[in-house]
Amino acid sequence: MPPVPTSPDRRGTGGRALSYLDWLFNPFQRRDAQAVYDLLGTGAITAEGLYLNLGYWTGEEDLDAASAALARLVADTAGMGPEDTVLDVGFGFADQDLLWARIHQPQRIIGLNITASQVAVARERLAEVGLEGQIELHEGSATAMPLEDASVDCVVALESAFHFQTRAEFFAEAYRVLRPGGRLVTADIVPLPRAARVAERLRQRLSWWLVASRFAIPEANRYTRLAYPGYLTAAGFVDVHVRSIREDVYAPLHAWLQAHPETLERLHPMARLPARWARRMEAERLYAGLDYILARAVRP
Repeated sequence: MPPVPTSPDRRGTGGRALSYLDWLFNPFQRRDAQAVYDLLGTGAITAEGLYLNLGYWTGEEDLDAASAALARLVADTAGMGPEDTVLDVGFGFADQDLLWARIHQPQRIIGLNITASQVAVARERLAEVGLEGQIELHEGSATAMPLEDASVDCVVALESAFHFQTRAEFFAEAYRVLRPGGRLVTADIVPLPRAARVAERLRQRLSWWLVASRFAIPEANRYTRLAYPGYLTAAGFVDVHVRSIREDVYAPLHAWLQAHPETLERLHPMARLPARWARRMEAERLYAGLDYILARAVRP
């Protein structure tokens, strides 16, 4: 794994502190995804890489390992292999692309990311390991992809599709750029199906609102795993499979954070207060409204 770049985001400034306060505590303020990730910078809580995903926890010892496990799960679900051209939409700092290039060895990986600051850091990391020829990273939109029709074999969105304006438009673009037989795979955050009891529904709504309002999830993307397949079939996909993996995401992540409070010291000082408050809560209450799904669909 390439070394993590030194980032002024970790040190913080007075102006940055005010921006964090506004983002975290102003209920009337909603930043778009690009602004959120510009603010967060490289302040990940992983120890070695710059993964931003929540991880797939099936015995992994830490967030770095769980984040890599989620990346491997997405690649395995897509059937990613040496003959494939892969499009990674919303690649963050390209940790998963570096992993896929090493383990799954697709012929070519193309990355699209709307956040210019992340693209710049990711390109530096590629240059450090000499993978610019195998991995191409571009600043670009998930809903207006600068690719030819039928030009890739796999489209993947690892914990990013919930940001897209809208997810349904992303599905349509993914269908357009995939070759016949190509696969779309998403690891995605959606609301849980509505609970039966009123008190539970209220907890669900609060939990979802807190995440959606702070992390730039458009209202158009607020639908459950039960509705998710319909959006994929409406875009033209077949062989659609959607399953929840939330039990291997939220609760074990929360348990690890509770057991390792020192990891929060890697966050910006203004982000530590709500993070410390959150880790004191029970996982089922904190994540009451959140599902986590793995979806796969095929372009006929």
